[in-house]
Amino acid sequence: MLPASSLAPHSIAPVLSVGLGLIAAVTWGGSDFAGGLGARRSPALLVAASGHFLTLILLLSACALAQEPLPHRAEFLEGAIGGLEGSLALAVFYRALAMGAMGLTAALTGLLTALVPVAYGLCIEGLPAPFALAGLLLGVVAIWLIAHAPGQGTAPGSRSGSGRATPPLALLLGAVSGAGFGLQLILLKLASQDGVLWALTSARIGGVLGMGAILLVAWPKSPGNREEKGKTQRIWKGFWQMGILAGALDTIGNFGYTIAAHTGRLDLAAMVSSLYPGFTILLAAIVLRERPSRRQTLGMAVALASVVMLSI
Repeated sequence: MLPASSLAPHSIAPVLSVGLGLIAAVTWGGSDFAGGLGARRSPALLVAASGHFLTLILLLSACALAQEPLPHRAEFLEGAIGGLEGSLALAVFYRALAMGAMGLTAALTGLLTALVPVAYGLCIEGLPAPFALAGLLLGVVAIWLIAHAPGQGTAPGSRSGSGRATPPLALLLGAVSGAGFGLQLILLKLASQDGVLWALTSARIGGVLGMGAILLVAWPKSPGNREEKGKTQRIWKGFWQMGILAGALDTIGNFGYTIAAHTGRLDLAAMVSSLYPGFTILLAAIVLRERPSRRQTLGMAVALASVVMLSI
């Protein structure tokens, strides 16, 4: 496998990496928005699982059509483990959000999602240029400002914030989920050494297995009365539509991020991709007429400055 530096000229590698990271951020933001809409009538894990399953079929078909050689065992396991622990991190994240005020928990999760691969990248690849390092620091500030909305729900489109104080256990679970998401980004980069398409496919295989196990454990028993049966029927009706959209956008985002991390620096790709909550907020403002807070608007401006500095 050629080294990452040979895949793109040195002068355009940062711009290419940041551009692909932005594609990941846009599509991940759209995926979260679609998933959030779907979760208004069906359990979020059920919506996510439907998207995982369909995109796995599409990825396996793409591998067969492209006649991709089977990956080495190490790279396949890295991708599968990343997908598996990423699905577990998602379940932990949903549990954390359900425990209290969501803004601080989501901000902590978002920060660790970016900081874990950034710290790994700095250790493995060394410090970037001073201007890019300043851009990374600005990106950390932007993620915090965008994700942390005191007194409000974490995701644009959530119906209301509870205003409750966040319990320590919720913060702990939020930190665990953020570390899990960050580790998944690292494992995707490692798995891509044997090909980006198989890295995404192996990760999705692990994700489907994880989602299936979670649903088997967490899914409620058969309803007893007529009211509960009617509620269950409403949950199952049409849940897959938003799940498919969210899964497709998530896969496109994974593709953009993995190529960005494979062809450039991991820390830059991870930081730019982790700005995705800003695009979820923009979609909520456009589609649902939900105005972002002043803090979130400031965060978007800081994020733009961060992207410009990382591109130079």
